[in-house]
Amino acid sequence: MSEPVTLPEEAPEQARHPFTEAWEMFRRNHAALVALVLLVLICVLALIGPALYGRDPYDMVWAPFTRPGENWDFILGTDYLGRDLLAMIISGARVSIIIGLSAAFVSIFIGVTVGALAGFYRGWVEEALMRFTEFFQVLPTLLFSMVIVALFGASLPMITFAIGVVSWTAVARITRAEFLRIRELEYVTASRASGARNAKLMFRVILPNALPPIIVQSALMVGSAILFEAGLSFLGLTDPNVVSWGQIIGSNRTYFLDASFTVTIPGVAIFVTVLCISLVGDGLNDALNPKLRAR
Repeated sequence: MSEPVTLPEEAPEQARHPFTEAWEMFRRNHAALVALVLLVLICVLALIGPALYGRDPYDMVWAPFTRPGENWDFILGTDYLGRDLLAMIISGARVSIIIGLSAAFVSIFIGVTVGALAGFYRGWVEEALMRFTEFFQVLPTLLFSMVIVALFGASLPMITFAIGVVSWTAVARITRAEFLRIRELEYVTASRASGARNAKLMFRVILPNALPPIIVQSALMVGSAILFEAGLSFLGLTDPNVVSWGQIIGSNRTYFLDASFTVTIPGVAIFVTVLCISLVGDGLNDALNPKLRAR
């Protein structure tokens, strides 16, 4: 009588790291992947472009309003002062991206702090902070930022602060909603029962698990901050001694009908950058959403 054949046991599938799953989900979104590559190239251009191109964006190098292609020494032409537009675009990339990142950081810091306190403590703390958030939410953001810049000066730090201080309400609401959801879960209750202090529960237990939607919103806020700076610059509320994409548009806006390329070229740079940021944010939303990863 033959002995029964025993099949080899299958090795249990190893659990993959959440970041590995998120990256695989992100890669499936081809638009987001292409946008990420373009965004990295723009950031690299902002970092090393001025050193590679080597032309000062403030120098008046040729006749004003030289159109793109008229003189191949100045591929994108010159502005109303005869400055090289390509040199200005390259230098302006660094300033615009720094403003976007810094303003987003200010917004995230305020929004996460307010939302975390409101969602964790509930009661009168939540009521007071949410009414404070609603007050900022109903303010006309552009007008409020214009008032801040007009009162305290159009320096780069003040513009960054003005953009950040009017843009935090969405982050606060998202953070509060996540804290309200997570604070009732079992592992938070277990941590509280083991004697964890409130600060540890907020920032080491709840906040790391509330980060995915905050990260997505933060990515979108960088693009919004770049657009916001362009709007302030268009209205003349900018530092004329600092080259940014918005400042290029603002300084050349009166010559739009005669030399539209001086406004169109930096406008296209803003459009492409913000579009890439939005697509990357959409890809992050798909990658960090556990419901979409489970499909």
